[in-house]
Amino acid sequence: MVKHAVIQALSLSALLVPWPALAEQTDPESLYQTHCASCHGTDRLGGMGPALLPGNLSRLKQDEAITVIREGRPATQMMGFDDVLTPAESEAVAKWIYTPPDAPPTWTMADIKQSHEVMHPFGSLPEEPTFDADPLNLFLVVETGDHHVSLLDGDTFERIDRFPSRFALHGGPKYTPDGRYVFFGSRDGWISKYDIYNQEMVAEVRAGINMRNIAVSGDGRYVMAANYLPHSLVLFDAHDLAPMKVYPAKGKNGDTSRVSAVYAAPPRGSFIAALKDIKEVWEIPWPIPTSPVVSTGHMKEPIVALRSHDTANFDVRRITVPDYLDDFFFDPEYRHVIGAARGGKGAMVIDLDSGNKVADLPLAGMPHLGSGVSWMLDERRVMAIPHLTKGAVSIIDMQDWSLIKTLETAGPGFFMRSHENSPYAWVDVFFGPNSDKVHVIDKQSLEIVETLTPAPGKVAAHVEFDRYGEKLLLSIWDRDGAVIVYDAQSLEELKRIPMDKPSGKYNVWNKTRYEEGTSH
Repeated sequence: MVKHAVIQALSLSALLVPWPALAEQTDPESLYQTHCASCHGTDRLGGMGPALLPGNLSRLKQDEAITVIREGRPATQMMGFDDVLTPAESEAVAKWIYTPPDAPPTWTMADIKQSHEVMHPFGSLPEEPTFDADPLNLFLVVETGDHHVSLLDGDTFERIDRFPSRFALHGGPKYTPDGRYVFFGSRDGWISKYDIYNQEMVAEVRAGINMRNIAVSGDGRYVMAANYLPHSLVLFDAHDLAPMKVYPAKGKNGDTSRVSAVYAAPPRGSFIAALKDIKEVWEIPWPIPTSPVVSTGHMKEPIVALRSHDTANFDVRRITVPDYLDDFFFDPEYRHVIGAARGGKGAMVIDLDSGNKVADLPLAGMPHLGSGVSWMLDERRVMAIPHLTKGAVSIIDMQDWSLIKTLETAGPGFFMRSHENSPYAWVDVFFGPNSDKVHVIDKQSLEIVETLTPAPGKVAAHVEFDRYGEKLLLSIWDRDGAVIVYDAQSLEELKRIPMDKPSGKYNVWNKTRYEEGTSH
């Protein structure tokens, strides 16, 4: 698709660009400069291809990288190098790119501004969708196999568009409140803005070298990026992704920190940031206009932020916490944040208004709080959390923060999803020998009522409901994979849509309306 070529990213399969065979070289850095630098930069920070630094390569094992170098990958621009490099040279290069550089790389505001590109200025494209589908019941499906994204009609499940993405999208796409625009964040730090109504990529910018995720303000006017490298948060104007401010993630004593994630808290009118190496949680409010902002498109109500404390716009409010916190979950009012303690040894509840810890949660097994869901049980709200190192789902009473039940599963899970209109919560078994299974939990009895094996031997993961809670999508996480459509009540399979290693699926309504069964 020519119109998307401007953001066509090469996958890690584009590790090297073959040159005519040269005399054997034994120094891996020289081999890299000869064969790799034209794509990935002389400093390994990336170019046409992704950055080749240890943090950016965390999803690829070193022996897999050796295979990619030697054999290449089908349907990509990566060719095999067996006729250019000896096996020893391929192994040496692979080992070297997993070695940290001598000096920590930097990415300054000047670098960010230089990377900024606007393909279609804000307001220059037609205001009406080019399709007849319900614009609030669309799905975006991230296909990690060949680094594409599919746009699906949530009623018919037909493709409206399929377009290339940057390498290794991470943290989930984020929509503007009206559902027209979506922002993608890549592991390599790129933020891409896509116009769903016109199926056009409209702007891009690189926020950092190793980025964790992005968040969009509740009024759709600002984007915040969280970086591992450099240690920073970066604020952007959402209209065209123009950079506005860099926040060095630095503690009061001068120590710096990786930023684990950033979240939008619309009821508070602020961003909340999780810091991995500093015992603080940051809150950064965005400006609230003097009159309500009514979003264009199909929003039924204006976005009105309610702030519970006084603070200047975009200034950092530091909340000191007793331990290093990572991977957050919020109550629906965004009054409380639940953060996982370092090492997966439980979690704690912080009152964001007072800044005080109000409870400890004994959640052994590395809880994946970012994937938790909540619902009403006997007139009280509960939350359910899967665990990354233990076959269990913990169910917590959110009134007194007591543990109601630990539900045993067939193995550690990664994703959990539900919907206000569904009696069920779904959790996958992402790790271990039972990764082809997914459990269906009755939200009132708190029991597993069904265990499905939709594709024996292949990972089944990540459920997302449609806007009504009537149907849902499940990924078969394989290069020869599919998205399966289920009836959310009968659990009957309705359709299989072939896809290339589909991972996350994101419904516009659920994400923009903060549906209780969907992560945010």
